[in-house]
Amino acid sequence: MTPRHGAGPAAQNPVPRPAAVLFDRDGTLVHDIPYNADPDRVRPVPEAADAVRLVREAGIATGVVTNQSGIGCGLLTHDAVRRVNARVDDLLGPFDVWVYCPHRPEDGCPCRKPRPGLVTDAARRLGVRPEDCVVIGDIAADVLAARAAGAEGVLVPNAATRPAEIAAEHSPAPDILSAVRRVLARPGPAAHPGRRTGTRT
Repeated sequence: MTPRHGAGPAAQNPVPRPAAVLFDRDGTLVHDIPYNADPDRVRPVPEAADAVRLVREAGIATGVVTNQSGIGCGLLTHDAVRRVNARVDDLLGPFDVWVYCPHRPEDGCPCRKPRPGLVTDAARRLGVRPEDCVVIGDIAADVLAARAAGAEGVLVPNAATRPAEIAAEHSPAPDILSAVRRVLARPGPAAHPGRRTGTRT
C-alpha cells in the first residue's frame, strides 16, 4: 500500500496558522485553459473569491505560484502571462506576490514545480520562511513543490487530477474554500514581517 502524506501521530499535533498561503493558478484559482493568453477568458473556479478573501481578512499573506511553460515552448509571451495574471488579480486579489516559471519541463530548471524554487522565491519576497507557508493546488506537482521547499501542500483535486495523486494524499480538500477553512481553523495569529504587496513576476 502506498503511504499517504499527513498520516500518523504527528498529523494529530496542533499546527499553527501559516504566515502565507500560496495558490496555484490554473485549475486551482481559475479554470484551466491551456496556454491561455486572453485575459477575457479567465474564469474563477467556484468559491475561489471567497477563499482568497478569507485568507486576506485573517491577516495572512497571499501569493500565486504557477508554471507557465507556454513561454518556453513559444506559445506564450511574458507580457501575455502577466496580462492574464493581472486579470486574475483583478478578479480575486489583490495577491501579495506573483511568481511564475517560464521554462519547459525538459529544461530542468529549479523553479518549475514540483521543484521548490517558486515556493522559496515567493516566501523570500514575502519575508517569511518557506516552512511557514501553505501551498494549495490541484495536482501532485503543487504539493510536491511545497514539501520540497519545507512548506505544507494541500491538494484540491479536480477532473484533471490523476487518481494516483489523490490516493497519495491523506486528506485532500474537496474544494478551495474547504482547504482555506481548514487552514484558518488552526490556532494562533499569522505574522508576516517584511511583507511586500502586489509584486508580479
